[in-house]
Order: sequence, then structure tokens, then C-alpha cells
Amino acid sequence: MAKKLYIETLGCAMNVRDTEHMIAELSRKERYELTDRMEEADLLIINTCSVREKPVAKLFSEIGVFRDRRKAGAKIGVTGCTASHLGEEIIRRAPYVDFVLGARNVSKISEVIHRPKAVEVDTDYDESTYVFGDFRTNPYKAMINISIGCDKQCTFCIVPATRGEEISIPSRLILDEVRRAADGGAKEVILLGQNVNNYGRRFSAGEDEVRDFTKLLRRVSEVEGIERIRFQSPHPLHMDDAFLEEFARNPKICPQIHVPLQSGSTRLLKRMKRGYSKEWFLDRCEKIRTMVPGVAISTDIIVGFPGESDEDFTDTMEVLEKVRFDQMFSFRYSPRPHTPAAEYEDQVPAEVASERLQRLQARHDEIVDELMAAQEGTVKAVYFEELRPGNRVAGRAEDGRLVSVEGSEELLGRIIPVRITRALRRSLEGEVL
Repeated sequence: MAKKLYIETLGCAMNVRDTEHMIAELSRKERYELTDRMEEADLLIINTCSVREKPVAKLFSEIGVFRDRRKAGAKIGVTGCTASHLGEEIIRRAPYVDFVLGARNVSKISEVIHRPKAVEVDTDYDESTYVFGDFRTNPYKAMINISIGCDKQCTFCIVPATRGEEISIPSRLILDEVRRAADGGAKEVILLGQNVNNYGRRFSAGEDEVRDFTKLLRRVSEVEGIERIRFQSPHPLHMDDAFLEEFARNPKICPQIHVPLQSGSTRLLKRMKRGYSKEWFLDRCEKIRTMVPGVAISTDIIVGFPGESDEDFTDTMEVLEKVRFDQMFSFRYSPRPHTPAAEYEDQVPAEVASERLQRLQARHDEIVDELMAAQEGTVKAVYFEELRPGNRVAGRAEDGRLVSVEGSEELLGRIIPVRITRALRRSLEGEVL
């Protein structure tokens, strides 16, 4: 009988892709099969996030559940960003954990499962030329890493300490993976990196013929069978005109873009070491809206960063009003280890930050309701990828909005025009034309 693998993933799309890589490795080299029942698993893994405090706190309660529900002899592993920064401390605090594997060491998964109390968390380890096996959680679209690590030193962010320095993956490996995905039936690819539009900054395998993100986008769009390209996340600092022009004119690039603001205050942006100003951010967003009518712009915002004044928060609200983000991921500032901001003395009281966050989110909800209501009556090309309860099928429009229709599995994997009949806050409903 094949061994069973249960894996839980916390955090971002890169974590999801790391999970897919671990599944591919364990399936190919160790003959594991996935299960959604932890009680029958021979190996239980939690792939962690450390960007905010809450997922880290969740880790130890969750692996306690693993311990209580695992069958006799089953192994428990902790992987991902929290594994990178806590390392051996995880096993000290939870001695029933069998191994710890950092976010920069995914390719070692089939080795560490055989080494008692193994801890592999080297953030200098280079996996940029390692070819993982193929495994897709969703057969209709493919997430593809184009770089690993991050060279930015944002004062609030732990990622450079958990994923190491930024290295670009050779373009030939990226394009090979895109072709394999297309051959497997995927019409959409999502290019992943901490700062995708900084692609080409550093290669460990020597110079590459594709040395910037704009050129990489063109090359990916030339792959036969790929009809849609998305990417996350670009950095506002690297949104030069050449990049925006390619985004606007390449018909395969979806009119959806994530532009992480973090704060609308130029003073705080400087303190965060983001490298751009409020004015630069607004200029880039205005240019995107002008060049790509109907584009959907999403963002990240941190409220309550150390030293944030009422005036700083007002600047953030002003950017929200001017850009009118289609989607927003917003959080109260959470001090993280290995970051300068955690040591700043002018921390914002939690009650003040919470009140500001509530105001920001309430106003954004109003904006989203207006934007979604305007979608009623429009026609969108929807790529169907998921069956839903009640005889419904869901997929994404070009702008990334979730759309569901009445239908069956015959719609899966197809791009079909849909007339929008009803707008909800987080999704749309429609009818196939």
C-alpha cells in the first residue's frame, strides 16, 4: 500500500507552490499519496507563514492537533517561513515534531523525512536551478516560481530573513515549466516571486538571455496553449514605463495587477524603506488605469506602523479614495522578529491601530460595493475551474473577479462569455451566453 501524506498550507501563493513542490517530490521519490484525513496519514506536514504574528501563534496549536489525531508511527514535519526563523526551537517547544524544513530548502524534503529530528533551515541554500516534479493543485492553471528570496529590506518584513537573498530562476527552466503546464491542459499561468518585476537582478547559474521581467512576460506569452498570464507580486518601485506598456499591450496578460501600497504616507514609506513616495504610487496607478481601461488594482496596506500619526493615516485614506482599489488586503501592524521596526520605540497603541483599520476597511467595503454593482449587465470571459455546490461552476474573469454560473463539469477548463446578472461583495453571478 502507498504511504499517505496530509499537508496543511498557511500563507501566500509562494507557500502554496512550495507545498506543490513537496507533494511532487514525495510522490516521485517516496511514493506518497495525498489524503485529506490526518488520521490515516503516515506523514503530516504544516507549511507555515511568518509574515504576521497570528499564523505563528497558530502553528503550535495546530501541530498539537496533529499530535493528538495522528495514527501510531506517523511523522510530523514543520516547513516554511516559520520553520526558517524558529528552526530548532520548534523541536524544543514541541518534541514530537520529527523534522523542520525551511522555506529555502524545499528540495530536501525527501531526505529530511528519514533523519530523526532533522533541522534544515539554511537561507543561503540555492534551489534556483533545481527542477521539481510536476504537481498542480488546480489542473487548469499553473503557479510558476520565477525567483526565490528577497533583497528588499523593508523594516517591517521578515521575508528576507526566512527566504534569503533574491535569485532569479533561469528563463529556460521557467519556459520549460510553462510548456509542460500548457501540454497538461493549463490555459493560465501565474508567475510568482517576492518582487516579480525585479526579475533578472541576480542569477546563480551565470548570465541569462532574458534579463528583465518585461522580456520574460513576452517570452511566456509566446508559449502555445497559454491564453492568460497573471503575476504576483510586483513592486511599485520597479513599475517603469516599459513594464507598464507591456502590461497594457500584451493581450495574454490579464488586466489585473497587485500594487502593494503599505502606507499612503511618504514619511512612513521612507521609514518602511519602500523606496517610493505617495506621489510615485499614485502616478503609477493613474497610468495603469489610463492605459488599461477596466483594470482591477489590488493592494496591501499596513495600519498602525510605528510612528503613524493621524495625518499619516489620512494620507492612506486619500490614496484609497483616489485609486479605489478593487481588492485590499489590510492588517494591523504586527512586530516581527529580525526586523528593525519591531525595535522602534514609538509603537502605535493597539486600540488606535484597530480603530483606524476598522475605518479603512469600512470605507473600502463601500467602494467595493460600488465597483461590483457596476459589473451587472457586463459580459466577461470566464475561465471555469471549480465545481460549486448547487449545480454551479466558478471561475475567474480576465480582471480576476470570481464568477459563478449554473452548470456542470463540461464547463471546466473552458473560457466562455458570461453576462453578469448579480453582484455580491466578493463575487459575481451570471449566465453563460
